[in-house]
Amino acid sequence: MPDFQMPAKDADARFSSLRSSHACLRVPDYEASKSWFMDRLDFRLVVEWPGPLGVKMAYLAAADDDQCVVEIVGDAEPPSPVPDTADLFASFSKGGYHHVCFTVPNIDDAVTELRKRDVTIVAAPFEVEEIGRRIAFFADPFGNLFELEQKRN
Repeated sequence: MPDFQMPAKDADARFSSLRSSHACLRVPDYEASKSWFMDRLDFRLVVEWPGPLGVKMAYLAAADDDQCVVEIVGDAEPPSPVPDTADLFASFSKGGYHHVCFTVPNIDDAVTELRKRDVTIVAAPFEVEEIGRRIAFFADPFGNLFELEQKRN
């Protein structure tokens, strides 16, 4: 199966020190979202703080990866409804945030476990030959989309 190669790094580029820090989600129910990440995805609570205009904010990190951090900002307007599979693929043509992706060693095992935890699976695992990945999509209770990817050998 084909895989893509990353282009050479450029240590002399002006923003060569740029690194990923976190992804931020606005959620309509802060406590429900925090519990969902911790109960369904085994995320750890890193820190909570009061945000502007009275919203609650937190950083949550994946169970065994301090670099995989999600920030939640509570009490925002709800996002669009969770799409079905046909709408999921059509939604790629719209502007704005679409999803956050997590890498897993075995996508079928991960999807099976998410189903056991009553997580909404939006698209069951499928192959994307052009990037050498097997991917699936799931949603939080508010319709925010997440992708799982498994690199294929």
